[in-house]
Amino acid sequence: MVASAQNIFLVGLMGAGKSTIGKRLAESMGKKFIDSDHEIERRTGVSIPTIFDIEGEEGFRTRETAVIDELTQQRGIVLATGGGAILRPENRSFLSARGLVIYLNASVDQLHRRTRMDRNRPLLQTDDPRARLQSLFDERDVLYREVADLVTGTDERSVQQAIPELIHKIEQL
Repeated sequence: MVASAQNIFLVGLMGAGKSTIGKRLAESMGKKFIDSDHEIERRTGVSIPTIFDIEGEEGFRTRETAVIDELTQQRGIVLATGGGAILRPENRSFLSARGLVIYLNASVDQLHRRTRMDRNRPLLQTDDPRARLQSLFDERDVLYREVADLVTGTDERSVQQAIPELIHKIEQL
């Protein structure tokens, strides 16, 4: 395994499986799992939707950049990033320079199925969440691919199937 794989950073849209797969991947590889959104909530004492309500998306993104900068400097972690973390060039630089970046890719239909009942996703609180997911996918897919060392699909696999396949792909790099 390449030295940069000491840290593994997961990117992808909400619902792609970053937190679920990240926890299991970290456990399987003997690494510490961190979710950047949960870390922001822990530090602020409020939910992501509350931060969006009070500070707007820009305020949230500023907090997110500071947390990603700090977390990516740790060693031996699997980090699940928020879906929009790749929007800022500095975040893409932190991720690329400090670990192996894996883009967990899922179809818009699958993302919609996984997120449609979740009220904790401020960007999906709209009349047409599926259309919003499509728009986010269209905007962000190129950025995820730009920063990724590895792209893997999460549509049709269970976590139990995905983890061994993912570890094998990581070891091939």
